[in-house]
Amino acid sequence: MSAVCERIDLRTSAETKALIARAAATAGMSVSAFLLSAAQERAQQVLGEAESLTLSPRDWAAFVAALDNLDKPRPKLAAAVQRYRAWQSESSEP
Repeated sequence: MSAVCERIDLRTSAETKALIARAAATAGMSVSAFLLSAAQERAQQVLGEAESLTLSPRDWAAFVAALDNLDKPRPKLAAAVQRYRAWQSESSEP
């Protein structure tokens, strides 16, 4: 399986370029490899923070209790789902 390479272009000041080049050389990496590595690390951090949920002990207990009661009827939720589906079907009509 061959990887498709995509290109990312960016512009920066001479000072920032020199800083990045020094850091890359210190790490024993090319500027491209250094930038890619740093961007990947930051992207994973940002997405990890955005996609994870941290709960206090009290909130965790409430969450677990809600999961334990999933089989209870939820008429307001069911009505909201019906309204959403109706709105969605109306929106998709030409």
